[in-house]
Amino acid sequence: MSDWNGETQAPRVITGHVIAQTDRTRPYAQPVPSPYPQPVQPVPSPHEVRPGGGHARGTRPPRVRPSRGRRIARLLALLLCALFLTGGGTYAWADFELDRAVDLGEAGDRPSQGKGTTYLIVGSDSRDGLSEQARKDLHAGGGGGGRTDSMMLLHTGTHGTTLVSLPRDSWVTLPSYLDPDTGKRHRPAKDKLNAAYSLGGARLLVRTIELNTGIRIDHYTEIGFGGFVGVVNAVGGVDMCVDRNIKDQKSGLDLTQGCHTLDGAQALAFVRQRHQEAQGDLGRSRNQQKFLAALAHKAATPGTALNPFRAYPLLGSALDTLVVDKDMQLRTLVSLFEAMRSVSSGAGRQLNVPVAHLEISTSKGSAVKWDAAKAKQLFTELRNDRPVSIEEKG
Repeated sequence: MSDWNGETQAPRVITGHVIAQTDRTRPYAQPVPSPYPQPVQPVPSPHEVRPGGGHARGTRPPRVRPSRGRRIARLLALLLCALFLTGGGTYAWADFELDRAVDLGEAGDRPSQGKGTTYLIVGSDSRDGLSEQARKDLHAGGGGGGRTDSMMLLHTGTHGTTLVSLPRDSWVTLPSYLDPDTGKRHRPAKDKLNAAYSLGGARLLVRTIELNTGIRIDHYTEIGFGGFVGVVNAVGGVDMCVDRNIKDQKSGLDLTQGCHTLDGAQALAFVRQRHQEAQGDLGRSRNQQKFLAALAHKAATPGTALNPFRAYPLLGSALDTLVVDKDMQLRTLVSLFEAMRSVSSGAGRQLNVPVAHLEISTSKGSAVKWDAAKAKQLFTELRNDRPVSIEEKG
C-alpha cells in the first residue's frame, strides 16, 4: 500500500483481523474483516505509526533526492535506450534498402577460396536518378551509362588492409560470355577492363577480375554518379589539396593550387579527370584512392557520424544508388567501411597494380599494360593473406 507520495504504509492490525488502509480516492471506505483467522501481530508503536496508519510527526523517513551524478546517469541511460531503439529501426531500414542485385554464385568457374576477405569496390557511371540538368551540370553526358570509372580491390586479413586500384584502361583478357541482348556467345578476348562492365555488367566484371588476378571476390559494392555526389554533399564536402592549377573541360574540374572543400559535383570531376595527370589513368587511380580515404575519414568524424542531420542523409544517399552482392549483410558493409577508414588513417597499404607500360597501342585504343611478374606476386600475396612486399614507385 502507498500514500500519495508513493511511501509504503504498514497495515493497522487488530487481533484476528486486518483493517484495510483508507483509500484516499474513497474517503468513506469501511474496514473489511478478514474471513480467515490471522496470527496475532504486535501493534506498532504510536511513535512509529499514527492511528490512521501514517507516520508520527518527526519520524517519517526523509525523501532522498538522487544525487546529481545519479540523475545524469539516469538521463544518459534514457538517451542510450532511445539511441538503441532508433538505431535498431535505422539498421532494419538500411538492411531492407540494400539492393542485393549481384549474385556472385552465378559467375561460373571461379578461383578457389582464398584467405582473408576481398571486396571489389566499383564506381560506375550510372546516371540512374539524375535529371537532364544534373547530367549537364555534372558533365555526365547522356545515355544510361554502363562503364566503370574506378575499380579497387580491398583485402582485409591477418596482416592488415590493402587497397589496390585497377586502372580502368588495363589491358586484360575477358572470359567467354553470353550477350544478354543478342544471345550470342563470345569467345575469350583481349579488351580494356572497364569494357567488361559495359558488355556484361557486374557479373562479367567480377569474372574478368577473378580470371586476371586469380583472387576470388568475396563481396561486391558499386555506387553510381548520383549516389557519389549525394554522399559527398551529405558529409558537408571533403577537403582536398592540389599542388597545381587543374582545369579539365571533359570532367568540368576547375581548381586552383591549394586546399579546397570539394562539394559533390567538384569531387566527381576530381576523381574522373585524367587528361591533366602526367600518368593518365594511373594518376587518376591515385586521385581516387586519395579522395576515397579523405571521404572515409570525414564520414567517420563525430561531427558527421553522430550528427543525425548529416548521418541520415549520408546513409540515404549511399543506399539510393548502392548495389551489392546478394550475400552482403549490413554488418559486412560496416566492416568494409571500417577497413576503408583504417586505410585512410595510415594503418594499411594503398597502391596501384604494378604497371609495365602506361600507354600501349591496341585494337581498342591506348591501354595500360600490367607488369605480369610483379602483378602475379602481388595477387598471390593477397590471395594467401601474406604481407604485401610490392613497393610502388611514385
